[in-house]
Amino acid sequence: MEQLLIDLKQRGNEDWLIGYDSREFTQQAVELYLHLKEKCHRDTPPKIILAERNQSKFLAGFLAATAANCPVFLCNPDWVESEWQQVFELVQPDLILGQEAQAQSKLFGRSLPITNYPLPITNPPIMIPTGGSSGQIRFAIHTWETLIASVSGFKQYFDVKQVNSFCVLPLYHVSGLMQFMRSFTTGGRLVILPFKALEFGNTTDINPAEYFISLVPTQLQRLLQYKYNWLAQFETVLLGGAPAWAELLETARNYRIRLAPTYGMTETASQIVTLKPDDFLKGNNSCGQVLPHVTVTICSAKGEILAPRNTGNIAIKSQSLFLGYYPEENQIKTTFQPDDLGYFDEKGYLHIIGRNSNKIITGGENVFPSEVEAAIQSTNLVIDVCVIGLPDRHWGQVVTAIYIPKNPKVSSDILKTALEHKLCKFKRPKYWFPVESLPRNAQGKVNREKLKKLSMGLIANASC
Repeated sequence: MEQLLIDLKQRGNEDWLIGYDSREFTQQAVELYLHLKEKCHRDTPPKIILAERNQSKFLAGFLAATAANCPVFLCNPDWVESEWQQVFELVQPDLILGQEAQAQSKLFGRSLPITNYPLPITNPPIMIPTGGSSGQIRFAIHTWETLIASVSGFKQYFDVKQVNSFCVLPLYHVSGLMQFMRSFTTGGRLVILPFKALEFGNTTDINPAEYFISLVPTQLQRLLQYKYNWLAQFETVLLGGAPAWAELLETARNYRIRLAPTYGMTETASQIVTLKPDDFLKGNNSCGQVLPHVTVTICSAKGEILAPRNTGNIAIKSQSLFLGYYPEENQIKTTFQPDDLGYFDEKGYLHIIGRNSNKIITGGENVFPSEVEAAIQSTNLVIDVCVIGLPDRHWGQVVTAIYIPKNPKVSSDILKTALEHKLCKFKRPKYWFPVESLPRNAQGKVNREKLKKLSMGLIANASC
């Protein structure tokens, strides 16, 4: 893995890390690498928690740790105390990079039990966090090779040799990390800019037509309000992280945004299915077609491969597939089956129906939250909405909508009327709860468990 430092030094004189001093970045990575090599022991490489808030220091730490064959855990510096406790109990790090994580470790780190996990030296694992939206943090085990497989599939699918990325997503998350990987390993340029800075008007002096930018739906929604002309200049606007509603897609299409909706996850090293911008602009609202490094099949509950237009469980085979959830390596042999349901159409475009675990069964009927959320969004009466199923003695579950109204005059009665011709009766929410905000993480995913607890409390208070 020392080849990484050689590659980095070769790019040291290039101005490829826009907004930072590329030479200073190279020096940071090399100095940290030398420091880590001194700490490395042949049989016990130090486990590193990487939670640097400074973007340049984060990437320098990532490259140095990987080059030195050290297992590295990518972490969110904004995790709260309970989340850090989960991480320290699980990881038992030997080294912590990042002031916030160091401060948290002093609170309870020394009293935690020691775990033993044999970590390879020749192929160091890269642990990427996932599952935080449900409150339980897990780390998907990747390697440099699995990440490179994802980069290769991306290059081939978009027919590009160099990938220039404009990154406004967190680098500890797979969606941000892979933008760095694509640019660094292909000789491309990388802009790193916090989304808040972008909202305040800082766009850097680049030609957007030469760049890919990645957004989550809530970010796209905000930028379409005042930066749609700038956004329309990009070569491709990748969209993922959470389902996008039809109204948002239609607005982007009207502004001629070269949108590329994607399907992927931490476990697959980001996108494995992507819709090309030209198809999107022609009216296609699917997730797109499968990238070259992946095989995706739709299976029945019995494991039978289903024909086009038949909804079933998604099954994934890929060179970019993770090895398992830390500390259980080699959990994934050949195929990974996430919790997602979908189908292929006759032209090979994948359509996602929703998550199997989020499916609501009310009176024996199946209701998928994404369909109900899209219908509510299409009324143009709400800013945001999440649909969940709450337990009910008579119906099993009842459809419940938690929403942010566009203005105080938008009542549940108005919303109910607006849905009468959009959804059949059993799909319409029985409970409606207006809120000021929804608990979304940095990728736009809603914490549904938190909303369920909130809704049950509101129902209990209403019945008192």
